[in-house]
Amino acid sequence: MNKAYLLVGTIVLSILALAAINLISNYSTGNELDYYLLKETTKASMMDALDTSYYSERGVFRIDKEKFVENFALRFASNVDNSREYDVKIYDINEVPPKVTIQVDSMNSSLSPDGKSNINISTRLEAILETNNKKDPILSTKYLKGDY
Repeated sequence: MNKAYLLVGTIVLSILALAAINLISNYSTGNELDYYLLKETTKASMMDALDTSYYSERGVFRIDKEKFVENFALRFASNVDNSREYDVKIYDINEVPPKVTIQVDSMNSSLSPDGKSNINISTRLEAILETNNKKDPILSTKYLKGDY
């Protein structure tokens, strides 16, 4: 009888260990996938939102806010995992110089039987497009002071 309990205990412990390993690996791969998805989507959306006429006139990069948000939403929605719930927060968008700050919170709904998860993966990214030491003549302090 003692060996039977030992066998049952070993099986139960191995099942719990496998569940813990699965949970940890799901969390770590989810975090990595969210980061690279956010990074690549932000980069592609910023490149699509570049204002080429502004760049040809002044030699400085500028992005259009509305175009960036539209491109980001479409690209992100087409590449997300269906087993996760995502909450996208855009904190800051600067047009000149192009800078965006985005945070994505994701929750895996398949971890618990009731569909509610207590594991929240938060990924925050700040992306900047820069030119080589060029300043916008309209926005520089020389023109703001009136020294023409």
